[in-house]
Amino acid sequence: MKNRSTRQPPRPEQDVAQQLGLQPGQSIELLKALHILTRDGKLNQDSRRKLKQVYHLYQFIAPILDELSQDGHEVSLADHGAGKSYLGFILYDLHFKALGRGRIYGIETRAPLVEASQKLAAELGFERMDFLNMSVAESTRTDSMPARFDVVTALHACDTATDDAIAFGLEKKARAMVLVPCCQAEVAACLRQNKALSLARTPLAELWRHPIHTREMGSQLTNVLRCLYLEASGYQVTVTELVGWEHSMKNELIIARYTGQKKRSAAERLRAILAEFGLQEALALRYPLAQAEA
Repeated sequence: MKNRSTRQPPRPEQDVAQQLGLQPGQSIELLKALHILTRDGKLNQDSRRKLKQVYHLYQFIAPILDELSQDGHEVSLADHGAGKSYLGFILYDLHFKALGRGRIYGIETRAPLVEASQKLAAELGFERMDFLNMSVAESTRTDSMPARFDVVTALHACDTATDDAIAFGLEKKARAMVLVPCCQAEVAACLRQNKALSLARTPLAELWRHPIHTREMGSQLTNVLRCLYLEASGYQVTVTELVGWEHSMKNELIIARYTGQKKRSAAERLRAILAEFGLQEALALRYPLAQAEA
């Protein structure tokens, strides 16, 4: 009789590592602490989708970090609307920890989440992580932040918080911004308010005549304006999908790399779109560069 195989089935943590495509040396304890894994090492299905988004985002950020980390440079990264700091912790675990230099700042308005992140960072020995309980706009003015930042990230920062992250990046002369906008309501509200005027002016207003179209049109227009503003401010902009639509409806990824070449045509198009949709007054503070050159 042939001997039956005595090969043992993979341990739960090995199985999870294969399912998630974990990187060599990645901390299982961190994933448990973030409640992505249960205490016995099993995958928490509720967190799988979020983790997939963060991993995809890391794939876009990693080359930027590798480039900026050359020649011993200590990369500084600001993560806006950090929430539970999934992104910040995984970036630290996969890049900053092994590198031995660089610092991550997580900015979040909910004090309990900030306190929990501070505690977890201390428990894991992630010494070069700081967490601040404040809004994105407030973080631009605080003295507790460096004068300059290399990278600015914002994963699903709601509504105008993404614009605040862009303003922060411009103020801090960021070399790169990686943004996944969420819940863009400001422009949609302006479109609804000016609907009568717009409907009388152009048949294109049919694109936002119905409420659901108004919401989607506002979202699309918001991101177009953001990209033009970044290009006018000296950034090369790439727009792509973060993950498949089955994982998130808020799926647009904006990557901006500073080149110093401010595109005049982008500023002109930005002003033209603002005028076409009657948004100049409403968004005057949002895009001061465009207003200044009008």
